[in-house]
Amino acid sequence: MTGTAARYLYLTRHGEASPDESELTDAGRRQAGLLGERLGGVPLAVIHHGPLARAGQTARLVGERFDGVPLRCSEEAGDYVPYLPAREELPPEAADDWTAFLEQFTAEERAEGPRLAAAALARFTGPVAGDEPRHELLVTHNFLTGWLIRAALGAPRWRWLGINHANAALTVIRYAPDRPPAVLLFNDTGHLPAGIRWTGCPPEFWI
Repeated sequence: MTGTAARYLYLTRHGEASPDESELTDAGRRQAGLLGERLGGVPLAVIHHGPLARAGQTARLVGERFDGVPLRCSEEAGDYVPYLPAREELPPEAADDWTAFLEQFTAEERAEGPRLAAAALARFTGPVAGDEPRHELLVTHNFLTGWLIRAALGAPRWRWLGINHANAALTVIRYAPDRPPAVLLFNDTGHLPAGIRWTGCPPEFWI
């Protein structure tokens, strides 16, 4: 009889992208290489990434550090709005800004995002079948990192807002059988030198 084992999800945002987001900058490519070095001792089973160029390129550069680890592209690993809160769900002090921010997305984006977010939870989270722990890397975007972190913590669905993740920083979530998810590491940039450490985050994060 097959049991269940822990999944370790290594979660990262893509490296720094060019202004048109068509490719990584030189700094972004360096970030991806350093992230690959950081993960060098991890027995990764797979590297997931979203369909956009900046995520795919980051995944390929990280993947160069691993022999035989497959890269898998999927829509649910992409860049989308995972949940659209009603105004009354939001903290009063942030409701105006966040409502205005969410209104910039099209009706199609607002409808499709929650479907993909549900699919991401089903695909990337929870324990795995078998007797051996499984280690997976997910190269994605800021919105999905926030969505998965808030889900692991059991926070309200709107709380993906306001969770910021630096480019090529590392978060690790453990999904073990018979216990709640555990965020073992969050937004760790220790593998990045100071000059490229906090790209993608607001200036107040640059410490």
